Amino acid sequence: MTDTAPSPAFPRIAVVLFTADLRVHDHPPLRAAHDSADAVVPLFVRDPAVDRAGFAAPNRLAFLADCLTDLDRSLRERGGRLVVRSGDTVAEVCRIARETGADEVHASAGPTAFARARELRLRRALEADGRRLYVHDGVGSVVPPGEVAPQGSGHYAVFTPYFRRWADRPARTPLAAPRALRVPPEPRSDPLPSRAGVSGVSAGLAAGGETEARRRLRSWLSRSLDAYEERHDVLDDRAGHGTSRLSPYLHFGALSPVEAVHRARARGGAGAEAFVRQLCWRDFHQQVLAARPDAARADYRPGRGVWRSGREAERDLRAWRAGRTGYPLVDAGMRQLAHEGWMHNRARLVTASFLTKTLLLDWRDGARHFLDLLADGDVANNQLNWQWVAGTGTDTRPNRVLNPVRQAQRYDPDGAYVRRWVPELAGLAAPAVHEPWRLTGLDRAAYDYPDPVVPLADGLARFRAAHDAG
Repeated sequence: MTDTAPSPAFPRIAVVLFTADLRVHDHPPLRAAHDSADAVVPLFVRDPAVDRAGFAAPNRLAFLADCLTDLDRSLRERGGRLVVRSGDTVAEVCRIARETGADEVHASAGPTAFARARELRLRRALEADGRRLYVHDGVGSVVPPGEVAPQGSGHYAVFTPYFRRWADRPARTPLAAPRALRVPPEPRSDPLPSRAGVSGVSAGLAAGGETEARRRLRSWLSRSLDAYEERHDVLDDRAGHGTSRLSPYLHFGALSPVEAVHRARARGGAGAEAFVRQLCWRDFHQQVLAARPDAARADYRPGRGVWRSGREAERDLRAWRAGRTGYPLVDAGMRQLAHEGWMHNRARLVTASFLTKTLLLDWRDGARHFLDLLADGDVANNQLNWQWVAGTGTDTRPNRVLNPVRQAQRYDPDGAYVRRWVPELAGLAAPAVHEPWRLTGLDRAAYDYPDPVVPLADGLARFRAAHDAG
């Protein structure tokens, strides 16, 4: 392609590279570019390297398409538009800068090794071309990785002391969206992707985009925040009062975590405090991954991973993926994941504990399956939460094992969550719905549901034996 001559209509032009920050509200790179330049080129690059790194899961591609469509609409409402290109991010950014005559590029910092390597390549390429790269921290987090750290260490390895320091640090003030944007007419754009063009999308996947994110945040803060401390672990949450379901929007940056914290704190109360604490977990995992990028693949605490292999292990892994383990709460969580591309956090903990500690299977197999389906599939939070549960990560009680029956009795006492996602058991009331294997004779035969893949006592004994031997 031959670069076009830049238009003389705008003496100063800046490029804004959108990545995992697909919004116009509280967007420091967009605001900085708007304030420093006469015109702005909002750019998103579909980079095959990102797909090869594991992003190209149907649910995230569909959610991304929604986010980009909504971002383009918001930019057009302000007189701008989104330019979409396909190819290597560094090459496409430099090409756009040359086409438009832009002398600066603004982008958000990322916590992953991939994001940091991309930033280094982009900075070198732009500087070689006589242009500048401005990287903005605190766009995808409340506190940027590395800004709070214990003496003598680059990151906190335990959540509670991190949370104390994090909570004491004043969060920056959220930025308003620009009222108007001017975009040079020259740069061509690829067509916006469409959810309809993605196959294999979960039937119940939520709609993406900043508009939907802000609608959900407003509704949830006004209707449900006050009860969050009491209800966030309640599994049957069809009314939407227990959990915010904002994680996919935070993952794509369609919602600012800084704004979410400010708005929750403005309401105040125990529910707000509990919600802000959960948002802190995102920052905690980002600062761990930024300091230890190998934790995306390798055990954060080596020597604790003791995993089964062989045909029986493969059989158990298939049963877990399919939601056919014989433990109703585990299977309900796995089926919710398959249908919605999302899973309740309490169910995530239970299903992960069951895989890694009851079945003694590698956390990486579970993390990979989650990333295949989750709309909020995020390297920092997915991988490090899996490690936390598996005992190879930052949990200070690495040998804790969650009993799925006790968890069901506590967090789904009437069995509504299980009956919704495991319809084979819809005819059973609690407590029998949580332990259908206790039925006998014709009562048991009436339910087309598998027996447990392993008795819980046997699974616990196997886990303890493996770790005592280690």
